[in-house]
Amino acid sequence: MLNDLGIPEHLIWKLDQFDNHKRAVNFIKQFQETLCVYSAPVQQLYTNYDISLPDDDDRSMIILPNPYAYHDTFNSIGDHSVHASGMYIVPGDLFGKEGLFLTLRLLKYGKRVIKPVPLKVGLWALMKKETKEVPFLPVITKGDLRAFRKDFPCLHLHRIQPSKLVDRSPMEIKAIQKVIRDKLKVYM
Repeated sequence: MLNDLGIPEHLIWKLDQFDNHKRAVNFIKQFQETLCVYSAPVQQLYTNYDISLPDDDDRSMIILPNPYAYHDTFNSIGDHSVHASGMYIVPGDLFGKEGLFLTLRLLKYGKRVIKPVPLKVGLWALMKKETKEVPFLPVITKGDLRAFRKDFPCLHLHRIQPSKLVDRSPMEIKAIQKVIRDKLKVYM
């Protein structure tokens, strides 16, 4: 139905997996100003976008890049430079706590364990661990908003690897890094 309106498929995020789709929408909307969206089919990174809900389809949401801020969209970002991180942002009420948490994969006694830490603590730890060659630059993509136990929304993070942006100028790579980092400052 949304495709009939001329809205490209890569901008439509389905919410069918959620029993409580309104909760999922409220969860993702809190990241609208803090996380950029990467769209692989068009190789674009949206740094300025709106999340819209169609009146006639409460099981979908639309990611709309700001048409008046074309300078806030980075083009020709190949999907070879964007990788799954294996980390998730989850609501604290999943653990009976308040706030947002980041799941980190750690080694404990030689085994991989997943540990949820407050989002601010997790981001701070990842940024301290990063190197200039491999900075932590999280973005989200279509499919990253996921359901845990059908009701709890969680958000998988991807990351951009600047070293793989071989077709971009150093100035553009720095601009991408800066905008992603500036958006994360709200958590620091």
